[in-house]
Amino acid sequence: MGEGLFLLWLQNSARAPWLDAVFTVYTHLGDGGFLWIILCVILFCVPRTRKIGTVTLLALAIGFLCTNVVLKHLVARPRPWLDVAGLLPLVNEGDPNSFPSGHTCAAFAFAGAGLWAFPTKWAKALALAGAILMGFSRLYVGVHYPSDVLAGAIVGLLAGWAACKLTAHYDRKRPS
Repeated sequence: MGEGLFLLWLQNSARAPWLDAVFTVYTHLGDGGFLWIILCVILFCVPRTRKIGTVTLLALAIGFLCTNVVLKHLVARPRPWLDVAGLLPLVNEGDPNSFPSGHTCAAFAFAGAGLWAFPTKWAKALALAGAILMGFSRLYVGVHYPSDVLAGAIVGLLAGWAACKLTAHYDRKRPS
C-alpha cells in the first residue's frame, strides 16, 4: 500500500468525531514546538532538573535547524492533500513543505534527549509515548506522509543524541 493510500485508509477507516477533536488539539500543541518548549522551560526552572531542561532545549534547537531551516527547503515535498485525491486535512498548515515532519522532529528531539537525561523509566516512557502520539497525530490529521513522520522521528532522535553528546562534552571540558 502506498503512502497516499495509507492516508486515505486512515481517513476513511479510523477517523471519528471524538478522535478528530483529540488529535487536532494534540497536533496543535506541537505548533512551533510549543508543548516541548514549555516542558523544557519547566524543567529548566526547577534547580534539580535544570540540566535536563538545558539538554532537551538544545535538542529542540538542533532538530529545528536540521528540519525546518535546512531539510524542508532542500526537499520541498508538497503536503499530501495536494497530491492525494480525496484526502481532507483536519488542520491548516501554513508551511507547504511536508518532509520531514517538524512536529514529529521536535517531539522525538525532546524524547531522545529525555531517554538519556531523565532519571526514571516512567519519564522516559512518557516522553517516548508523547513523541509517538505526535507523529501519529500528524498522519491522522492528514498533513504528512508516513515517510515524513519517520524522517522527523529519526532527525529528532539524532538531535537528542547530539544534544546529549554536546552537553556531556561541555561538562567534561568545564572547569570544576
